Amino acid sequence: MAQAVGFLYPGYSAEDDFPRLEGIVREAGAADVRLPLVHTDIGEDAHRVDALLEMGSAARLAAKVEEVKALGAEAVVWACTSASFVFGWEGAEAQVRELSATAGLPASSTSFAFAHAVREVGAERVAIAATYPEDVAALFTAFLKAAGAEVVAMRGSGIITAAEVGTWGREEVLALARGGDHPDADAVLLPDTALHTAAWVPELEAALGKPVLTANQVTAWEGLRLLDRRVRTPALGRLFA
Repeated sequence: MAQAVGFLYPGYSAEDDFPRLEGIVREAGAADVRLPLVHTDIGEDAHRVDALLEMGSAARLAAKVEEVKALGAEAVVWACTSASFVFGWEGAEAQVRELSATAGLPASSTSFAFAHAVREVGAERVAIAATYPEDVAALFTAFLKAAGAEVVAMRGSGIITAAEVGTWGREEVLALARGGDHPDADAVLLPDTALHTAAWVPELEAALGKPVLTANQVTAWEGLRLLDRRVRTPALGRLFA
């Protein structure tokens, strides 16, 4: 019988990463796994604290829970980094608890996916290569510190809208990762689910010579973790090795 983890994805930008991720996972031997996605209403598309707090509000997530459950989801992940870590560690925990209670299912978010994935690849020191403005990227730094990681470098790109991030291609993503790397970092994190990355994780890791954790990759991994499924595939980098 098929297993499904449902993703609540904010708006429209890089959602086509998820069918790609599902295909890779199924080809890697988990042919019974599905990764269906439902779009949430985001309000204003802005990497700005007030807009992100509204984007990740309980009401906006709850509005789509029945839709994702109707797709057969046995777990649900809020597939957004900025509109989870912006609440801080305790606020992000409360967000996930409320989502789980509303859905009656195990739940998580991309921010916690990063925290768990950093531990999974054995990284103690990380570098952040963010699309966000510096002030928003700094909140992700604080979130990771609360998770026990040492952040040795953080670079923001000043991009305000997810729509703009969604237009970035391979060259921009490679440049972002290279620009945000640091020699002391055990891994480099690209924390925006609006950024297409699913096709390029092995190439990113080859270019940097270390694990690269990207938002859509870790979100899919976290969903599989909630289902208690382990998928091994080099196509999705060291996290899936």
